[in-house]
Amino acid sequence: MQYLMLIYENENVWSTISQAEAGAIFRDYVKLTQSLTQSGHYQSGNPLEPTRTATTVRTRDGKIQTTDGPFAETREQLGGYFVIDASDLDEAIGIAARIPASATGSIEIRPIRPKPAAV
Repeated sequence: MQYLMLIYENENVWSTISQAEAGAIFRDYVKLTQSLTQSGHYQSGNPLEPTRTATTVRTRDGKIQTTDGPFAETREQLGGYFVIDASDLDEAIGIAARIPASATGSIEIRPIRPKPAAV
């Protein structure tokens, strides 16, 4: 089964750490991605640009409304994601615990629904 792992962190922390610390974290992500690829779990994943680059879109009464930034103000922001293939939720939890941000932020795991058959 495929799972989406949403990686939440306080994005302001990135402006307070050194380049060496940031580099070490990125190396940890590279190692994790390589390990998940080798084990056959990795499907895709990417970091996201900061929330200041986001645009929220709503359609109300047929009109498109846009707002700069995310919809909700929170202490943790969506910073990236992985799509993995795991045999069950327990295996997905074990993988999520290996994501570096799990030590300082949180990882939301969501099963991906299979696409419906074409109608």
